[in-house]
Formats: sequence, structure tokens, C-alpha cells
Amino acid sequence: MQSRAVVFTGPRQVEIEDITVGDPGEGQVQTETLVTLMSMGTELICYRAESDPGTHWHGWVRHPFYPGYSAVGRVTRVGPGVEGLAEGDRVFYAGGHRGAANVGVGGGHTVRVPDGVSNEEAAWCKLATIVQTGVRQVEHGMGDTAVIIGLGPLGQLMTQYLRLLGLSEILAIDHLQARLDTATAHGATATFCGSAADAGEFVSEHTDGDLADAVYDVTGHPAVFAMALPLARRFGTVMLQGDCPHPSQQHLTFDVLTRQLRVLGTHNEALPPKLARWTAEKQAALYLRYVERGQMQTGELITHRYKPDDAPDVYARLDQDRGNSAGVIFDWQ
Repeated sequence: MQSRAVVFTGPRQVEIEDITVGDPGEGQVQTETLVTLMSMGTELICYRAESDPGTHWHGWVRHPFYPGYSAVGRVTRVGPGVEGLAEGDRVFYAGGHRGAANVGVGGGHTVRVPDGVSNEEAAWCKLATIVQTGVRQVEHGMGDTAVIIGLGPLGQLMTQYLRLLGLSEILAIDHLQARLDTATAHGATATFCGSAADAGEFVSEHTDGDLADAVYDVTGHPAVFAMALPLARRFGTVMLQGDCPHPSQQHLTFDVLTRQLRVLGTHNEALPPKLARWTAEKQAALYLRYVERGQMQTGELITHRYKPDDAPDVYARLDQDRGNSAGVIFDWQ
């Protein structure tokens, strides 16, 4: 069948390409795309094609590059060897911005969408799994305190997860008040509008002077790591949830040694052995269950909806200013 796809043909160059989608192979289903969700941070890094040599970014982005990994579609054909899915089913799959695709089944990257979950809510499945992985690694206890720096899409998901875990303080830090207002509506207990470098007193006031059990840097900005470290309590944890394309510009502070901080990183759905039972498939299913029960609200995070033909202008605008954007949807219907 014939379809279309968004493609980066070079740095800051976007086109809509005609593609041919063949028959589904063994263990695959063919889908017609309903919606795709932008992963703004990741996709803008790929759009700019600017990263430190030697990083995974530098090796991954090769042109032509097909962005996106959050798609919801309807199954139109079922390949040999597929069980549990049928024509007409809605599925989330870690696919790019394209109108149709053959996608492999299993491994948590293709998940049937329950009837009680909308297309736009289901499109958050991959991002929600990535954030859930980071939160699990910190191993919170009930009543913990946490700081979230950066209330873009991932920071908003994190706020909702931490609320579900029963933290006593969820302290949100961002430069934009609108993002903080959204975080407050979904579980943040206090907010600070400004730089994390100036938030020490704010964090101290809301943690009885102890500082935070965990600090999440969800920005991907190299300067923020050094700002995050002083906000964690002694023996506390700093989690790098944002994937910085320029790690050579990230710096430690004396806090790591003198206050014996634990610094963690997270990437995709990889978990250490003691947490490995939470596979990508199980984490995705848990996210969808939370949405179906009304315990997470991701449909409310959608701020913009576009048609695929708008993609060149959308990326150019977001490259200049993404401050008022959270969930950006391409509607393929």
C-alpha cells in the first residue's frame, strides 16, 4: 500500500515522503495510523543534528532520518504467527510519523489499546514507560520528597507518577508558569518559577530544611545537572531523566563527594536485574490501566494538534520556541 512519512533529510530540513508499505511479515501486523505523538526533546535534538562526537546521539541520527516513536493505529492486516491481535484492533506501537506501517508484535513495543483509553492518551505509552523506568530506579518510599526540574512532557508524566506513589512533597521547578500550573493540577505540591540555581531556599522550606530525597533533572540541558546536585539531601539521589546531547558540558559539584549523593541515569525501559520483572510490556500495561481508571490524565496534556503536512512548519516553530507546547499530536485520520 502507498502512504506517507515525515523525514529529516538534513539538519533542520523536513519533508513529507511517499512510501510503500508491503505485506506484513512473520510476527507482524499492518496498521493504518490514527495519531502520532511528538517526543519534543528527542525529536528536536534529532532535527538539529547537534551532539557531542562519541555519544549515542551522534551515531543514531543519520540522514535520511525518520523521527518519532509514539504511534497509535488500527490493525488492517495480520501476518503469520501473530496471536492476540485481530483486524480492527487499536494498538500503540513504537513507530515513527507515518501513515501506515508493518510493526512487530511483542516486547512491549506493540500493545493493544483498551476500549476505555483514547487514541491521544494511548499515544503517550512509550514516554510514560520511559518515565516510569526512571521513577522505579530511584526506589521511593511513601512520604519521600522529590524535586522535578523541567515540566515539559516528561516532567508532567513524572509529576503524576510521584503523586500515585504517595510522596509527601512534589516540588516542581520551571521557567514557565503555565507549565507549573499544569503540574499543580496533576499533583505538584509546590512550584518555583525560575532557575533551579535559585531554588535552594524554596526546596529547604518545603522539606523541613533537609532538602529533597530525590531530584529529577528532566531538562536535557547541560547546565542544569550542576544546579540539581545542591538540592538533594545528604545521601540523596539525583536522577538524570533528560538525555543531554552535550554531556561534555555537564559538570559535577562538590556535593557528590561531601554529601555522598547517588547519581543515576536512565535510558528507555532498561531496568537493573532486581527490577527487571517490570518489562516494557508490563510497564505499558500499567500506564494504560492507570489511564483507564482515571488515575492518570494525559489527554489533558495535549496542547497542539496538526496534520502531517504541517510538519516542516511545526518543527521550525518548536525549534524557535517550544515553551507553550507539551503534547503535540499529528492526526493522520
